[in-house]
Amino acid sequence: MKNKTVTAHLALLGANLIYGANFMIAKGVMPNKIGPSALVVFRLLGAGLLFWIIKKFIKETIDKKDYLMIVLCAIFGAAVNMLLFFHGLSLTSPIDASIISTSIPVMVLIFSAFILKEKITNYKLLGIAIGAIGAFLLVWYGNKTEGTSSLLGNVLVFINTCSYALYLVLIKPLMMKYNPITIISWVFLLGLIFVLPFGINDVFNTNYEVFTLQDYLSIGFVVIGTTFLTYLFNIYALQHVAPSIAGSYVYLQPAISFVLVVVSAYILTDDTYAQDINLVKVISCFLVISGVYLVSKKQKSIV
Repeated sequence: MKNKTVTAHLALLGANLIYGANFMIAKGVMPNKIGPSALVVFRLLGAGLLFWIIKKFIKETIDKKDYLMIVLCAIFGAAVNMLLFFHGLSLTSPIDASIISTSIPVMVLIFSAFILKEKITNYKLLGIAIGAIGAFLLVWYGNKTEGTSSLLGNVLVFINTCSYALYLVLIKPLMMKYNPITIISWVFLLGLIFVLPFGINDVFNTNYEVFTLQDYLSIGFVVIGTTFLTYLFNIYALQHVAPSIAGSYVYLQPAISFVLVVVSAYILTDDTYAQDINLVKVISCFLVISGVYLVSKKQKSIV
C-alpha cells in the first residue's frame, strides 16, 4: 500500500508538471501555426482513440438513465472546457492562464455546495473569498498591463475553469459507478462530435506545410501528454490518495509556468513573455493559491 501511495504522488507530480508545461508549449503553436479549435479537435480525436483502445479490454454496459449525464459531462468537460481554454490561452499570457486555472478547486467547492449539497466550512468560505479576489484581480489586470496578457483571454480561461469544475462535480457519481476509462472514452467521443462543427474548417484550412518538427512535437505533447497521460495519471492517483491531496498539486502549475518563462527569457533569449511576470501577478497567484489551500482544509461546517 505504501508503494502505491508513493506511486500515486509521483503520478500527480507528473500530471501537474505536464499541465504546467502545457501553457507554454500549446501557446507556442497558437494561433500562428494552428487555430485553437483545430488543436482541440486533434486533442479529442488523438487521446480519444487511445482511450477507446484501452476501453476494448473493459466489458461494461452503461445504464440508459446515465446517458444524459454523460452528454452533459462531454459538453462541459470536453467541448466547452477545451474550446474556451485554448481560445483563451491563444489570446493571453501562459502565466495568466496558469494562475487562473488554479482556481478550479474553489469552483468545484462552489458547484458541489449547490449541486451535491456539500457543507461549506469556515476555511472554505474564506478560501473562496480570497481565491475570488486573486482571480478577479488577475482577470481585470489583463487589460491594463504590458506583455501578452489579455482581458478577453483571461475571461475565457476563467469561464473554462468554471466549466471544468462543473464537469468534475457532474462526473463524480459516474466515476464511482463505472470504470473511469469507460466514462472518459464516451466523454471524449461525444465531446469530439460537439467540437467538430466549430473546428473542422480550421483543421482543413491549417497550412501544414509550414509546420516544423517542433510544431508536430508540441501538438503531440498536447494530445498524448496533456490529455491522455494526465487523465491516466489522475485516475490512478485518485484510487490511492484523497481528492484534497490530488487538488493540492495544482499549486505546481503556475510555478512551472513562471520557471519556463524565466528560462525562455534569460537563458534561451526569447523575451516574448518576459513582461508577463510582475508584482500584481505574483500577488494574484499568492491569493489564488492561498484560497485553494484554505478550501482544502478540514473544519466543522457552518452552513
